[in-house]
Amino acid sequence: MTSTAGATERGRGATAVLTGLGAWLPPRRVPNSELCTRMDTSDQWIRERIGIAERRIAEPHVATGDMAVEAGARAMASAGTATVDALVLASNTPDRLCPATAPWVAHRLGLPAVPAFDVMAGCSGFVYGCTVADGLIAAGAARRVLVIGAETMTSLVNPDDRNTAPIFGDGAGAVVLEAGPPHAEGALGPVVWGSDGSLADAIAVPAGGARGRHRRDRAAPEEHFVHMRGNEVFRHAVRRMTAAAREAAARAGWELHEVDRLIAHQANGRITSVVADGLEIPAARVPSNIGEVGNTAAASVPLLLAHAADEGGLKPGHKVLVVAFGSGLAWAATTLVWPAGLAARR
Repeated sequence: MTSTAGATERGRGATAVLTGLGAWLPPRRVPNSELCTRMDTSDQWIRERIGIAERRIAEPHVATGDMAVEAGARAMASAGTATVDALVLASNTPDRLCPATAPWVAHRLGLPAVPAFDVMAGCSGFVYGCTVADGLIAAGAARRVLVIGAETMTSLVNPDDRNTAPIFGDGAGAVVLEAGPPHAEGALGPVVWGSDGSLADAIAVPAGGARGRHRRDRAAPEEHFVHMRGNEVFRHAVRRMTAAAREAAARAGWELHEVDRLIAHQANGRITSVVADGLEIPAARVPSNIGEVGNTAAASVPLLLAHAADEGGLKPGHKVLVVAFGSGLAWAATTLVWPAGLAARR
């Protein structure tokens, strides 16, 4: 245990190995110019402050579960399998407050009776989900796990709020993790993760949960949208991501100059840049897709992995450092060596 986060140690048993990768984005593209017609902002401001030119937005009839099905099917096709032993869905925007979305996704994917459950850990949810899958595999409870990160973040955004509307987008990404030896290419390394609930309201939707049920009928409309203290989140994101990434690399036995690719949650272009600078990882080794898809929360990391793989930015043998941070506050980082023969399905 460190002062910044918990850390898991790799044992001698089976480890989660990446064998499949898939992604799906809604076809609708919303450029900054469209947002500027209804709020006091500009394309230049959004690009300079956040690093986003456009984002994808799901149509009203498309929910998180629908996108999760699409990404999950593509990841399974990438892995060459029609079956898994468990399904983990990381999301902050479930289809309903009750029940969990994952069992319905499993049903849609033709996975009858497999254990399926949701994980909510903000934008770190996908890395949390992979860590849970790794634990299931190490315990012998599963040999193959489908982990999906899917978000309809625009359902939580006030479309007229210049502080949040330009930031978020919708989408889904997924991986298949299979049991394998700890030193195999694609094997997840030690994870460094943690949370700080004293800042739970730094990124939050005030209304809609059990805590506010006594005033359910009196909540103002804006309380049903996400609120964020941007400057505070920026500071904590940089500090926690830098520390967690540094420790994950150290626990994997890597020097930071050996890292070939930093896969960082796409929260804000400036955050990623500051974290990379703090780790002394050159910009050429830091893939980014926030300009095209925005901040997709728990879907961000798998979408970026798929994007980088599809663009040829991830090569067999690359040492890949993964880090994420989000609401909760929660953060997580891990490592893997990119495997040969893995193609993303998008």
